[in-house]
Amino acid sequence: MTELLEKAFAKAATLPALEQNIFANWILAELSSEQRWQEAFAKSEDILADLAAEALAEFKNDNTEPLSDLL
Repeated sequence: MTELLEKAFAKAATLPALEQNIFANWILAELSSEQRWQEAFAKSEDILADLAAEALAEFKNDNTEPLSDLL
């Protein structure tokens, strides 16, 4: 565990039990959310690569418009 994380947990340990539980639930939810994002991106890597290649091909073929023209 890093020094900063130890410091954060030490400070959290001084909170009342209810606030500690709220903090713990928040940390666990954040970690779970991050894991879900990583899994989703890992599963979509090929799709994102295909979309990027398609966008690049459209740009090279002058089939795109500047974003400023759309605003």
